Formats: sequence, C-alpha cells, structure tokens
Amino acid sequence: MNNPAQPAIDLVWGAVEIGKEINRKPRQTFHMLETGLLPAKKVGNQWVAERGKLRAFFLGEEAA
Repeated sequence: MNNPAQPAIDLVWGAVEIGKEINRKPRQTFHMLETGLLPAKKVGNQWVAERGKLRAFFLGEEAA
C-alpha cells in the first residue's frame, strides 16, 4: 500500500524513454547520461531517472 504522506515515485527507465521525456534523440540522451549532465543513475545496465527531477532540471528549478 502507498503511504498517503509519501507520493509514489514516477520513474523513467532506459535511455530511450528518458530521451522521449526530454525530447532528445537516443544518442544525445545517452551522451548526456554518460557525461553526468542529467539527474539519473545507472541500475545494472539500465539508466533510471525520476520524471519530476528531469522536468525540474530542464525548467531550471532545484529538484527536491
């Protein structure tokens, strides 16, 4: 069950899906991920990012 005090984390899995979220081609996204330009982490072989942090990053807001 979800705790009402903590909203569910909305994750985006994989470089291709992250690229779709930020409107970038897969190769551009992969480069941004590998160089640490995006707020994402690698879990095993796959990149994962929180949707809210990606949006905040591109809006210039500090993600909480």
